[in-house]
Amino acid sequence: MKRVVISLLAMSVSTALMAAPPKFDGARISADVKELSSDAYEGRSPATAGEDKTIAFLSRQFAAAGMQPGGDLKDGQRLWTQAVPLLKGDIVGKPALSLSSQGKPQTLTQGQEIAVRAAMNGASAVDISNAPLVFLGYGVKAPERNWDDFKGVDLKGKIAVVLINDPDFETGSGDFDGKGMTYYGRWTYKYEEGARQGAAGVLIVHETAPASYGWATVAGSNTNTMFDVVRQNPAEAHPALEGWIQRDLAVELFKRAGLDFETLKKQAQSRDFQPVELKGETFSANYQVKTEVITSHNVVARLEGSTHPDETIIYSGHWDHIGVGEPDARGDRIFNGAMDNASGTAALVELARGFATQPKPQRSVVFLAVTAEEKGLLGSEYYASNPLYPLAKTVAVINMDGMSPYSPSRDFGIYGSAKVELLDQLKDVAKGWDIRYTPDTKPEAGLFFRSDHFPFAKRGVPALSYGAGQDWIDGGVAAGKKASDEYTAKRYHQQGDEWQADWTFAGAARDLEVLYTLGEKLANSRDWPNWSPEESFRATRDASAAERK
Repeated sequence: MKRVVISLLAMSVSTALMAAPPKFDGARISADVKELSSDAYEGRSPATAGEDKTIAFLSRQFAAAGMQPGGDLKDGQRLWTQAVPLLKGDIVGKPALSLSSQGKPQTLTQGQEIAVRAAMNGASAVDISNAPLVFLGYGVKAPERNWDDFKGVDLKGKIAVVLINDPDFETGSGDFDGKGMTYYGRWTYKYEEGARQGAAGVLIVHETAPASYGWATVAGSNTNTMFDVVRQNPAEAHPALEGWIQRDLAVELFKRAGLDFETLKKQAQSRDFQPVELKGETFSANYQVKTEVITSHNVVARLEGSTHPDETIIYSGHWDHIGVGEPDARGDRIFNGAMDNASGTAALVELARGFATQPKPQRSVVFLAVTAEEKGLLGSEYYASNPLYPLAKTVAVINMDGMSPYSPSRDFGIYGSAKVELLDQLKDVAKGWDIRYTPDTKPEAGLFFRSDHFPFAKRGVPALSYGAGQDWIDGGVAAGKKASDEYTAKRYHQQGDEWQADWTFAGAARDLEVLYTLGEKLANSRDWPNWSPEESFRATRDASAAERK
């Protein structure tokens, strides 16, 4: 632990000694958010005219700030972009979806009782007729925890019905990190494991608390264009049918099969749970799927270091959002994504402007605006798999997803509870603004796995996603919590996430001073922050230690 102490002492500074950071302009951030989230950008979905506009805007802004292109090499010169090949999938027309109870059909409406995704298993159609339904608890197979919800059941030709989150969610204690979501609780895992177990499809039962968002978010996110990385055998990661069903539908479905939903959910919290067939109930789905391989892009700007240009600090944020979908009650079809994540993208540009006004740092600084976060962190996953600058010499990744348009807060947080020296350094820097650290208040939401720092973290790079706190200087915790709850209920992944004229971005401007200071100190030091010894990412990072000597 000696190195940790030395590292923290090297970063520790008093307010009196801290070099003044550049001032960041909340009005300029707001103007950029207004532009990026305007209807003209069509919700910034990958591989659309909205992407073209976004790339052009960001390239202009980074160039005007004095950055250099940091993307792919072409004829010996860097581009502003890194090409990201993706598989794109769309359902053609309206899918035919139904349940059958003792032979009596019940038609389901896409986006209402059910939300199915365009098939990403390589098939051009989904054709499932009267498939049996099997309840598989939380759909977890975790040998290291002696946990197997499948118990060897044959799922060929069957639909797996599973719960969202982990078996610990309801009780707050057990084998899955208590209230903190593990990767086994993520919807992405449920589909992946369903494919590995040979299921024809996986239907996740939506409940607002364990999902951490309402049905409107599920419908908005899952009934539009789907994307995935290009896989050699996509059926290994995706069953033919991937979807969600409303809790009320699940309760009725179980009741018709002579079962009680709440009773079975309680049983699923134990490793002794046994799969249960929903007897007399079957599921049918029929729809065509149009797929094609497209090329989206990460946008990459770079400030080359003066002394150690081969060592890199990355600031990141995703530029994409959901695009255009079915109209809401107001007839609005555009998911503008102002907070999510035009705010983080605009902050990325503003941060670059600030760095450009200061002496050149010793290490290089990269500003990485990634694509397809909303489709499963695909842009950051692609960069981390195909890094433009070696991950072994990437000092840290500081991700911004949703920067505060409101009052500055007295606290800050990060997504998840991973232990990393980078967080200790951030805490120390934040003291200069009298800002305290507040641990993740919703560990059950699994935010650690839902933001663009994660593909870097799992490859060992010290990484975190910054979040403003809820204890506002103007209004305190009551005001901060009210705004957060309202956003989650009415705007998150919905058409209501639009720019607001009263947004000052005073909080974001202040927070950028903190994040700038953290990055500037790293960029002008020989420090290599690491994960704590108990974190699984530590071993991966240590394996590349020789490359940092």
